[in-house]
Amino acid sequence: MTGRAEQGRTGQGRPVDGGHTTGAGPGRVLVAVYGIFALAAGARAAVQISRQFGEAPLAYTLSAFAAAVYLLLAVALGRGMRRLALVACGIELAGVLIVGTLSLVDPEAFPKATVWSGFGSGYVFIPLVLPVLGLYWLSRRR
Repeated sequence: MTGRAEQGRTGQGRPVDGGHTTGAGPGRVLVAVYGIFALAAGARAAVQISRQFGEAPLAYTLSAFAAAVYLLLAVALGRGMRRLALVACGIELAGVLIVGTLSLVDPEAFPKATVWSGFGSGYVFIPLVLPVLGLYWLSRRR
């Protein structure tokens, strides 16, 4: 007998118990937060790029890149693409640490703030905490 429960999957390809996917349980909160950040950072970057790109092209491009990473993470976590989510969390954490450090050491390089400037201080440091939480969650979902 090889029923769906024995195979460990539902007809939609999801685990039967729902607890082993990256987007289940508290992972849903991460998916929602990443989705909100993708929308917020993407909208902000779109406005800045369309209206004042010449003022701070690096900062605005980095904000657009951050929005793309947040969107990628929302999709990867929501669909259970663990490996892709791990890579994206690593990129996000590296971005926050590098841009955060550079924005404090050389403020002239970032005349306008990015999502990751000051380690995400403009967003209550959520951009710094989020990849750490994401990596922790992914490590618990093996």
